[in-house]
Amino acid sequence: MIVAPSILSADFKRLREQLEEVEKSSAQWIHFDVMDGHFVKNITFGTDILQAVKESADMYVDVHLVVSDPEYYADVFLDAGADGITFHLDAVNDIGRSLALIRKIKSRGANVGITLYPEVDVHEYLPYLDEVDLVLVMSIKPGFGGQPFREDAIERIRWLDRLRKKHFYNYRIQVDGGINAETGKQCAEAGADILVAGSYVFKNKIAEAVDSLYTL
Repeated sequence: MIVAPSILSADFKRLREQLEEVEKSSAQWIHFDVMDGHFVKNITFGTDILQAVKESADMYVDVHLVVSDPEYYADVFLDAGADGITFHLDAVNDIGRSLALIRKIKSRGANVGITLYPEVDVHEYLPYLDEVDLVLVMSIKPGFGGQPFREDAIERIRWLDRLRKKHFYNYRIQVDGGINAETGKQCAEAGADILVAGSYVFKNKIAEAVDSLYTL
């Protein structure tokens, strides 16, 4: 299991301090949501914040592009130091272009992930599963932190887990949204490998919250 605290829920007045706490905890990744105010209505972080995160914590930074133009912004955030890029298939809506973006990200030595809005048919993942490193299951509607966990995410995780076992795919399954000790356990039992947790980590004692997600 990998725990990836999402800085979307961090206290930015104490960001460096909190990142130091995350680095000292058993968390392995930092999750970094980039929102453009267009694909979703919220606006979050740019490359300056990413560079500050990289300077403050020597950890893998997992960038989730919640933007309308991931083909452009993938390069921008890779240049700024992203270790992995996950983008929304429903922002591209074209199999050829999505495959080209997956291959471009991989050609730059980064891991690549894909995701969909939770309402989109999960079968839209199928053309890409043999090429990606990560599949992100959104267990909230993307755009804002602090939403309740969507129970229908569990079946999406199970479906992805069955497919990779059947076809020997190598992707990890990541879950983002409403993760706490209870929902994290449900996701782990369904086959999830990476838990993104925002409010649960940053609104509590960071190290204790992270540890609780490893003892599911």
